[in-house]
Amino acid sequence: MEFTYGNSTTIMFGQGQIAAIKQQIPADKKVLVIYGGGSIKSNGVYDQVVAALSEHQWQEFSGVEPNPTVETMDKAVAIIKEQAIDFVLAVGGGSVIDGSKYAVAAAKYDGDGWDILLGKHKVTEAVPLAAVLTLPATGSESNAGAVLTKAATKTKLPFGSPAVQPIFAVLDPDTMKSLPERQLRNGLVDAWVHTCELYVSTQKEGAMVQDGYSEVLLRNLMTLAKDYNNRDNDGWRSNLMWTANQALSGLIGAGVDQDWATHMIGHELTALYGVDHARSLAIIQPALYRNQIEVKRAKLEQMGTNVFALEAGSDLAERTIEAIEAFYHSLDVATQLSEHGSDKATTIQSVLANLEAHGMVALGEHRAITLEESRIILEASVA
Repeated sequence: MEFTYGNSTTIMFGQGQIAAIKQQIPADKKVLVIYGGGSIKSNGVYDQVVAALSEHQWQEFSGVEPNPTVETMDKAVAIIKEQAIDFVLAVGGGSVIDGSKYAVAAAKYDGDGWDILLGKHKVTEAVPLAAVLTLPATGSESNAGAVLTKAATKTKLPFGSPAVQPIFAVLDPDTMKSLPERQLRNGLVDAWVHTCELYVSTQKEGAMVQDGYSEVLLRNLMTLAKDYNNRDNDGWRSNLMWTANQALSGLIGAGVDQDWATHMIGHELTALYGVDHARSLAIIQPALYRNQIEVKRAKLEQMGTNVFALEAGSDLAERTIEAIEAFYHSLDVATQLSEHGSDKATTIQSVLANLEAHGMVALGEHRAITLEESRIILEASVA
């Protein structure tokens, strides 16, 4: 267990914290506010941001879609370059923040921004970025990673760089009050799988702090799901927002093997069939765990005991996977793909072709999930 850990994002958590933006962004900075479809104008968040920036020179860019595309974000890049923007404020969920990370990085690059996702350009500098989180799910508000889609080719790829880590992030649970049910459920699932990608791995040495904290986060999410009918409650919102943040802030991933195979396969379902990111993960994860059950058996048994409080037994790992599925089903989240139409064989072949084209031919913490293993996983995941 060897690692270097640091998180440079200042978190301002709690009601009314949006006003603190005024002190956090220097008054001489020219700010671009990036947001999504406009819901922030109906729930009061936009007005709070405007008030906080009353003494700043600023402008806005809207229209960032779920699963942000480089085609959309390149328009923001052009504004940053043309208007000499020197600070970006992302107001939204993970999609807006991820898209903004791309924008601040691409704005410092003279070539095609997609080069960043292809690994042809290493990001070493970016326009300073901060975030106002409105949808707890991805943890993007305090980490250095992002995922973007190229709509023209239906390609979804990740990138990461310390240069795009937000300088500060405002987490005000009140911003969640107007979220649709689907997004709240997705947030629970997304945070769950993020935790699992770091926790249900096969590192040789036990990482007691990381494991214990992961188990706390998973139990939190189970409690919030069971108490879902009380979601219109300050405590419920606060605990989901903080739990989702901690799931991918870097701490529980420090010094442990990381899986991410569920994400890599799930990304293709989103790119090809428009499946919500969180729901693509729920579709893939149970089948992937069944495929990898022998190498993950010990960790699944630990999860069964410490998270689900299941009784010991030779089939504990199998029952743990069933409990994970039951968690998703309790949130009305499906665990098989139905958005593909009726041609299962073509669907599977399309996903496999994309995985191969994107170099995703050896996935998982030990690169043991080949294309053939991915085929077996998809056979079980596609309805």
